Amino acid sequence: MAEVKLPQLGETVTEGTITKWFKKVGDAVALDEPLFEVSTDKVDTEVPSPIAGTLTEVRAKEGDTVPVGAVIAVVGDAGAAPAPAPVAAPVAAPTPEPTPAPTPAPAPTVVVATASSSGDAPLLSPVVRRLISENNLDVAKIAGSGPGGRITREDVLALIDAQAGKSAPAAAPAAAPAPAAAPALVVAKAAPVDSNEREKRIKLSKIRRLTGEHMIMSKAVSPHTFSVVEVDYANVDVVRSRVKNEWKKTEGFSLTYLPFISRAVVDALVEFPHLNASLDGNELVVHQYVDLGIAVDLDFQGLLVPVVRDAESKRLRALAREISDLGARAKSRKLSPDEIQGGTFTLSNNGSAGSVLTMAVINQPQVGIISTDAIVRKPVVVNLPDGGESIAIHPVGKLAMSWDHRAFDGAYAAGFLSRAKEILETRDWSVEL
Repeated sequence: MAEVKLPQLGETVTEGTITKWFKKVGDAVALDEPLFEVSTDKVDTEVPSPIAGTLTEVRAKEGDTVPVGAVIAVVGDAGAAPAPAPVAAPVAAPTPEPTPAPTPAPAPTVVVATASSSGDAPLLSPVVRRLISENNLDVAKIAGSGPGGRITREDVLALIDAQAGKSAPAAAPAAAPAPAAAPALVVAKAAPVDSNEREKRIKLSKIRRLTGEHMIMSKAVSPHTFSVVEVDYANVDVVRSRVKNEWKKTEGFSLTYLPFISRAVVDALVEFPHLNASLDGNELVVHQYVDLGIAVDLDFQGLLVPVVRDAESKRLRALAREISDLGARAKSRKLSPDEIQGGTFTLSNNGSAGSVLTMAVINQPQVGIISTDAIVRKPVVVNLPDGGESIAIHPVGKLAMSWDHRAFDGAYAAGFLSRAKEILETRDWSVEL
């Protein structure tokens, strides 16, 4: 018999909502067969059974929100009888006092999960519950577009936008007549803070709060230091420009600079292993593998960092495929829990948003993070075959690294960045493809 616990769903996730059980008590369960679906602020995922056998007990119903590590089910040996229901509880309470022991605990969780005035309470993820609560919405008026009619974050945001669109014109006439300026000021003072025409208060979402807490902790723990190199991507562009059209046809996604940068960083990490490490007390734990985290923006709502496992064993095409797949599934919240934890080094791809120099915060307990900033065309000095120099227009960008000064010194960090730069500028990338 084995207890099934809610797994760690990401470094900053502390709870999850059980949205669906794929098995019922008494059903046979195979090892790694999907057992239940869980939803958090970061990811909706199917969780496989850790053992083969028979589902003998379910302790968290659909709709219950439970903390990470909580026992939510029990799987017994194959053919095991379901655990007897706790019938003894009512027998031990002969007095007629209103103490319905069997069900009070789960009930409030389900009720809290919805603000609906309808009879049947829909299943809502934590982020959807928060949006509904913060905006005083009626669940009964929200049409769900998710599986089984489930209400998604996009459904709630669409309703909020629609309501904002309807209410916006009403505010304009109040400010239009000049004589009404003084009364309007009085109304603004008396109105709720979030409706003030001059400012708006927005509660931080759970993912924003948890990210902030993690960043504050990281800055407090690690003495952050910053190093930058400038990379000439003309060598990369020679190959990338030649194959990008055919690549898009065969692979189904664009060949960006990110796979080239990832490949160079991974190879440089092998040569500078103290950057591919984590700190544990007074010990530097140097990893003999590279699990490369790639930060993905979730439409300005937060970040996920899916991990490319054993990146040191993958060539450019394999890296590109995995980065594209993980990025797409991160944006659609389809990553599994183990795909967003346990990285050894992180890349933050801010260049796609246009930044030219970013000092990222270290993803604890790692000791380094690189920001790949915007690549722009600019004049550079180039060496000519005859030994002379000339000016040419090349694609150029910066690799900016935040690193933990406890793990190594500036010369080591500079050596690593210089090696990554050298690989990008001199490798024959056509061989990789």
